[in-house]
Amino acid sequence: MLKTALRNVLAHKAHLVMTVLAVCLGVAFVSGTLVFGETSTAANRAAVSENLADLSVRVSPKPPKPGEPAPRGLPPALDDATVAKLAGISGVDSVRPSISGSAVLNTADGNPMRSAKRGGNRADAWIPGPGGKDPRFPIARGHTPRTGDEIALDDGTAARGKHKIGDRITLATNGPVMHKRLVGIVTTKDTRVSSGSGTLVLFDKATARDMFGQPGAYSSIDLTAKPGTGDFDLAERVTDTLGAARAETSTVSDLVTQQDRYVSVLVRGNEKVALIYALVALFIGSFLIVNTFTMLVARRSREIALLRAIGASRRQVIRSLLIEAGLVGLFSSALGFGLGLGLAVAMPHLMTIDGSAVPTGPLVIGATPIAAALFVGVGLTVLSAWIPSRKASKIAPVEALRAVHQPPSATASRYRAIAGGLLAFGGAALLISLSGAEDASDENFQNAVFGAFGLITGLLMLAPILAVPMIRAGGKLTTRFGAAGRLSHENALRDPRRTAATASAVIVSTALVAGLATIAHSSAQALDRQAAAGLTADHLITADQMTGIDRATTRRIADTPGVRTASAIADGQILLGGDNLSVTGVDPAGLDNVMKLDFVSGSLKGLKAGAIAVSETTAREHHLKTGSRARTTPGFGRDDIRTYTVIGVYRDNPTAGPAIGDRAEIQHLDEHSETSQYFTRVLVAADKNGVSKADLLDATGKNPLLTVQSRDEFVAEASGVMSIIINLMYGLLFLGGAISALGIANTLAMSITDRTREIGALRAIGMHRAGIRTMIRLEALTVAAFGTILGMVSGTFGAWAVSSLANGSIKQYEFTLPWGTLLATCALSLAVGILAAALPARRAAGLSPLEAVAES
Repeated sequence: MLKTALRNVLAHKAHLVMTVLAVCLGVAFVSGTLVFGETSTAANRAAVSENLADLSVRVSPKPPKPGEPAPRGLPPALDDATVAKLAGISGVDSVRPSISGSAVLNTADGNPMRSAKRGGNRADAWIPGPGGKDPRFPIARGHTPRTGDEIALDDGTAARGKHKIGDRITLATNGPVMHKRLVGIVTTKDTRVSSGSGTLVLFDKATARDMFGQPGAYSSIDLTAKPGTGDFDLAERVTDTLGAARAETSTVSDLVTQQDRYVSVLVRGNEKVALIYALVALFIGSFLIVNTFTMLVARRSREIALLRAIGASRRQVIRSLLIEAGLVGLFSSALGFGLGLGLAVAMPHLMTIDGSAVPTGPLVIGATPIAAALFVGVGLTVLSAWIPSRKASKIAPVEALRAVHQPPSATASRYRAIAGGLLAFGGAALLISLSGAEDASDENFQNAVFGAFGLITGLLMLAPILAVPMIRAGGKLTTRFGAAGRLSHENALRDPRRTAATASAVIVSTALVAGLATIAHSSAQALDRQAAAGLTADHLITADQMTGIDRATTRRIADTPGVRTASAIADGQILLGGDNLSVTGVDPAGLDNVMKLDFVSGSLKGLKAGAIAVSETTAREHHLKTGSRARTTPGFGRDDIRTYTVIGVYRDNPTAGPAIGDRAEIQHLDEHSETSQYFTRVLVAADKNGVSKADLLDATGKNPLLTVQSRDEFVAEASGVMSIIINLMYGLLFLGGAISALGIANTLAMSITDRTREIGALRAIGMHRAGIRTMIRLEALTVAAFGTILGMVSGTFGAWAVSSLANGSIKQYEFTLPWGTLLATCALSLAVGILAAALPARRAAGLSPLEAVAES
C-alpha cells in the first residue's frame, strides 16, 4: 500500500499542482509572518545593542510619583558634581552625560519633519569629552553649535529636509516656534535616526539645559565598566553611591528588554494583519483541497475497488490515500516555507510600524515557523483528504467496478440539505436578531461572527441544490452562443456537487469582500456626516502630542484678518468608574460659532468648575443623566476625588468627545504638567471675507508642532481609519481571487481529463477548436457567476443585518451599498473564471480527435 501511495503521487502529480499552490499560499503567510516577527525582534535587538554600544549602566533622575510635584529647593539629581562622583566609583571606565529631549523641524519648503515613532524626533546637547569631541556625533562638515542661535543636524535629516550649512531653520520643542542657524552636519550610529525614520537636532549644552531640564542638570549619565566589572555589580555600586531616592540605574540589558517589549507590541499589529490573510487563505484553500481530493478519489473508484477486491481493507485504502495526501502536504509545506521566507524579506519594505521603518537584518528561522508550516501544510492536506477517502472506502468493490462515478445517495443528499438549511436559517436568524442591538458589545460582535459563519457554511452545503435552478436560469444567456453554449450549460448541470464545490472559493471570497466593502463604505459615510454635523468651524488647529498652543499664538490666530471666532480648547483626562475619560475643556462664549452640539437634555448654560456635560454613549455606559453627580479622579495617578454635576447630555460628537468641561478647570487638571498652561486645539470660524489656511499657518509661525486643517480635511481624516479596512478588503479580494482561479482551473483540468472521449467525439463530428475553447470558457464563467451571485447576496445581507451594531456606535450610520466596489468585485470574479479557463480550454482544444476517442 505504501508503494501504491508513492506511485499515485507520481501518477497524478499534474492534478495536484493546484492543490500544492493553494496549500503554499496558506503556509507562506503563516511561516512568513512568524519569521518576520522573529527577524524584526532580532534586528531591533541588534539595533538597540548598536545604539547602546560601550554602555554598561545608565543613570537617570528619579521621577516624582504620579500627581506629586517635583521637589523644589534641592540641587539637580544629575549635575557636574554627580558626574565627578560617578567617575570615582571603582570599576567605572568612562562617564558620558547627556541632555536630551524632542524637537521637530520644518523642511526647506516648510513641511514638518515629524516621526510617529516614540523618540524619533531627537534633540541632544553637544557635550565634548576629554578629547574635545562627542563620540556619539562625529562632525562631518561645519562645526559644533556654540551659541543658542546655532544647531547641528545629522546628515540624513539635513538631506531629507534639503538643508545646507548656513540656512535658517524653523523648529519647535514644546511651545513657541524658533529659528536657528545650521552650522554643522554630524553622523550618528543611532538607528532611530540613521534608518531614515527619525530626525536629530543638536544644541549647545547651555541651550539644551534651558529647553529640556534645569540649570546645571543632565537628563542621564551613561557609564562604561572596566574589563572584569559586571554591569549589575556596577549598577549596585552606583545605587550605593547616589542613593535610590533621587536617581535610578538601568543596565544595558534592562534597556534592551524595554525596547524589545515596545517593538514587539508594534510588530504584533503587523503580524495580526498577515495572519488574517493566512487564515483566509487556509479557509478558502481548504475548499479547493477537499474538492481536488474528492475528484481524484472519484476518478480512481475502479482502482480502489480493485484494491478492495484483491484483499485491501478499508483501513489500508484510507491509510494509502492519507499517505498520498501527507506526501503532497509535505512537499507543499517545503515549497510554501520557501515562499514564506521571501515574504518575510519583503514585509519590512511593505509595512511600517507606528510610521517608522521596520528594523531589518538576517532572517531568523526558529523552530516555531517550521513547526507551523508542517502543521498547516501537512495537517490541512491530510484532513482534507480524509473526508473523501473515508467515503470512498465504504463503496463496495462490485459497485465501484460497475461505474467510475457514483452519484451521492438520496439519503446523504437529503441529510446535507437539512443540515445546510438549518445552518443557513440559524445563521440568518442570529444576524437578524441583532437588528435591535444598541452597540457593538463583545457579545453582539461574537453573535455576528457566529451568525455569519453559520450562514455562509449553510449556503455552501446548500450550494449543490441552489446550483440547479440558478444555472438553469442563466442558461438563456449561455445558449445564445450556439452548440458550445448549450454544452457548457449541460456540463455545469451534469454534476451540481462538483459545480458547487468549484464555486465555493468564489462564494467565500466574494461574500467576505462584499460584506467588508459595504460596512466600510457605510461607516466612512457615517463618520463623514458625524464629523460634519459636529463641527461648524472653518479651520481646526491642533497641537502635536506632549505639547500645546501657547496664549500668544492663540491671540495671533484670533487677530488674523478674516477670523471671526478663535475658540481655544484644553483637553484633559479623568477617571470615571475605572475608565479613562477624555474631557474637552471649552469656553462657552462663541462656542456656537465653531461647534454644533445637539443636546438630548440640559445645555451648557451654567458651565463652570465642577460641572460637565457628557455624550449619549458616556451617559449610557456610566448610567448618568442631567442632574447626576459623577465621582472622578484627575487621572494622573492621584487619589483625590472630584465630584462633577452633569448639566447636559448631547448626541455623540467627535469634536466634543465623550465629555465637556470648564476650560480653566480642565486646563489645570494636572498642575504639574509642563503643558498645563497650553491649549490643545483652536477652532476657527471665519467672517464673511474668509481666512486662508496660509494666513493661519503664518499666525502660528509655521510651527512644525501645529497642524492646520480646513473643515473638509478634518472630515476626511475622521473617516480615514476606514482606509485600513478598505486596504485589507482589496488584499483579501486579490487573495480570494487567486485561490478561486486555482480552484476553477483545477476542476476544469480534471474535468477535461474525465471527458476526453466526449471532447474527441465532438471534434470528430465537426466542432472546431474555437468551439471547444468557447464551451470550456463558458462553463468556467457559469461557475464563477453562480459563486459570485451567491457570495454577493450573502455578503450584503450580512452587512445589512449587522448594521445596527455600527448604528449603536455611530448614530449617523446608514446601510449604503458601494455600487462601484461591488460591480468591480463582480467583474473581477467573472474575469477570474475566464482567465482560469484559459489553459484548460487550450488543452481541450488541442486534443487529437482520434486519440481522444480511442482513449479508454
